[in-house]
Amino acid sequence: MSTKIENQPIIHKAGEDNLHAWIEAFLLDKRSQKLSTHTLKYYSVDLAKFSRFCEINSISAINQITPDILRRFMLWMEETGHNAGGIHGHYRAVRAFMLWYEQESEPENWRNPIHKVKAPKLDKEILEPISMEAVSAMVDTCGADFYGIRDKALILILLDTGARASEICSINLKDIDTASGTVFIKHGKGRKSRIVYIGRRTRKALRAYLRARNDANEALFIGRTGERLAYFGLAQMIQRRADLAKMTPQPSCHSFRRAFALNCLRAGMNVYALKELMGHEDLQVLQRYLKITELDTEISHRQFAPVDNMLK
Repeated sequence: MSTKIENQPIIHKAGEDNLHAWIEAFLLDKRSQKLSTHTLKYYSVDLAKFSRFCEINSISAINQITPDILRRFMLWMEETGHNAGGIHGHYRAVRAFMLWYEQESEPENWRNPIHKVKAPKLDKEILEPISMEAVSAMVDTCGADFYGIRDKALILILLDTGARASEICSINLKDIDTASGTVFIKHGKGRKSRIVYIGRRTRKALRAYLRARNDANEALFIGRTGERLAYFGLAQMIQRRADLAKMTPQPSCHSFRRAFALNCLRAGMNVYALKELMGHEDLQVLQRYLKITELDTEISHRQFAPVDNMLK
């Protein structure tokens, strides 16, 4: 089915509901709220894509947008090569914009079309976490030079805290206590702060890295330029260590976070404590990990069921 919208009438009041202008106003509002650079870029890029779709289809006013147009936008995204996660992300951006417009402008005789459009379904299959064997192999590639010491500390803190890669990059020296193992995540998702922890082995690796530092940078982790380590630099480090360990497929930064969650659940951690450590709003994401641990217990029972084993 074609997603080109034919013969759509242009009905708007002298620019009062100009789509482009309202998108710019939405982005300005989000900047004024001091959202993270990552979030601002997400809204900007995804809404630019929506604006482009509307332009192609001669839509310049918000009151031209109907539920059918929103659904066709998502089909257009699929036709132009976006996966389910990308389409869902664009839907969330458009939904946030449309709800904001409704509240901001309080238009008369207008019903928000987003209320009639359901979010596209996502594949609920969880991506594979990095294995403990793979982590050990990557750590083994870290030598005694400065970057080897740094990379070892980075790999271990990613796994031990379950923090997002961007959160690790934003940690300052003053945010961490290597004696107690507490780490203050000041710039979490949604600008929410929280405390996470590192264990004895990670603290030891981190202290070795800090002893090797001879700079005045406030950042906990620095890159080869001497400046704060950026997300791209962290991702490159993971790729480089995975290459040296001859790992296929290569892990992502986020696979360490998945491994943290799954291993904590398998060890019996309370799900509510894990939710707080990971900085989740609710238990919805953790439910996917819980399904895996339920499968673990089922397999274990089949292997060790006392009655079945008694009859062997």
